[in-house]
Amino acid sequence: MSFREKTAWGMGLVLILAGIWYFKRVVGMSEALGETAAPNIRFVIGYIVLVVLASILVNILIASASGKDAEAPADEREQAILDKAGHWSGYVLAVGVVAGLFHFSWQNDGNLLFHIVFGALMASQVTEYAFQIFLFRRGV
Repeated sequence: MSFREKTAWGMGLVLILAGIWYFKRVVGMSEALGETAAPNIRFVIGYIVLVVLASILVNILIASASGKDAEAPADEREQAILDKAGHWSGYVLAVGVVAGLFHFSWQNDGNLLFHIVFGALMASQVTEYAFQIFLFRRGV
């Protein structure tokens, strides 16, 4: 497994776990209120801090185990994989944002719009890593 594939696995896992952490709190707060909870800056900052710290830790562990592979620039195949995965994940973001806008136009729930768009950002990034893993395994 290449260094970039290991990184994609690690970062995908970090983002999934951080997303679960975030939405568990939002759902809990929404259930307590009986309606969609307003965006909470503490949850957003907590999510960002969690992702940053876990990313640093995961990348240090992967890089220390990979040796010189961690310092090597992406070759043509890897660059094509990274570009294609980023391109495809953009569609996931677009679908999530459009879905949030349609929901808002019918329900007028701006709080849920925020959470849908934030979730679409999370899903887009996780999808990018999933596509990278898929393309590293299958080839371009």
